[in-house]
Amino acid sequence: MSIEPRDRLHLIEAAGSPREIGQQLGRFGAGAVHGHLIGTRAWATITAHAADERLRGMAEIVRVRFPSIQAELEGLAEGLGLPFAEVFAWNCRGDISAMAPDGCTTVQVPGPRITIAHNEDGDPGFRGACALLRTRPAEGIGFTAFVYPGSIPGHTFAATDAGLVQTVNNIRSRAPGDGLPRMVLTRAVLDCASLDAAVALVRDAPRAGAFHLTLAQAGDPRLLGVEFTGARCSVTRIEAPALHANHLVHAAMRDEPQIVTDSSGSRQIRGDELVAEGIAARDPLATLRDTGGEGLPIRRDDPHDPDDENTLATALFTIEDGRLDGSVHDGSGELARFHWRGSRSAAA
Repeated sequence: MSIEPRDRLHLIEAAGSPREIGQQLGRFGAGAVHGHLIGTRAWATITAHAADERLRGMAEIVRVRFPSIQAELEGLAEGLGLPFAEVFAWNCRGDISAMAPDGCTTVQVPGPRITIAHNEDGDPGFRGACALLRTRPAEGIGFTAFVYPGSIPGHTFAATDAGLVQTVNNIRSRAPGDGLPRMVLTRAVLDCASLDAAVALVRDAPRAGAFHLTLAQAGDPRLLGVEFTGARCSVTRIEAPALHANHLVHAAMRDEPQIVTDSSGSRQIRGDELVAEGIAARDPLATLRDTGGEGLPIRRDDPHDPDDENTLATALFTIEDGRLDGSVHDGSGELARFHWRGSRSAAA
């Protein structure tokens, strides 16, 4: 897979063992974490729970089930120059607080040419400080993913060398569990060789938090939507164009206790309108740049956003004839900052 960089969003590479990759991520993000993140209310709120018994139990589950991700987290803390307990807590932020600063919107278009387009909405204080990460692990599957300073990859958007695409939307669940941190679970998805393995991992694992995933893989005709909480997991095959803001919408999940913010509700309503008009399928990027509608916009640039989130990047993935291609846009402009073209899958 080749990547062509264009402009502001950083492109970084990390290679070696899980700990070494974590250390490289930590060194990359240290300036933004020390210069911005640790002074925020969100950091103070989350790290106040660093010594909680629940988090110690979650850390033990990670250590036993995913020692490589545990090593990556330890390396991340070392590279950041921060205590492991605080960095681990931050990477459990959505499992601790329903109002952790994460949002996102995803357009899903099935068919012979599968299209997944995703707005990555996060802390506006990280604008210009995030990166597109390319990993070259000593063992396992490499991937390309959007990363935030201070966080492991896998909870934003990513494409792997196995042809797997994952995009992630926040769910503000009111009923957390005691299993794996949601960001660890979605990081583990990037190590899966197949779509079925990814679904089985999420469905069968003990889960602490809640997320929505859009999943697809080169060589597989399916486009899947997955919603999970600590108690339930719903997997649906997407058969028609759709848009997902960051709250539970599957019929099997709608009665799960959750917080639907004004922004998330408005984006879903406006997105459903654009789907009904055929715009989402015809031009997914225009849909994700949309600022129309009566409520809060899909494209989020207001520094006073009520959820403290802005659109930091937009990704577009297409799968056709067994081949995965992708691009990433930084800002609202037409030109992509990065392009990559993946190899055909073994199944193609």
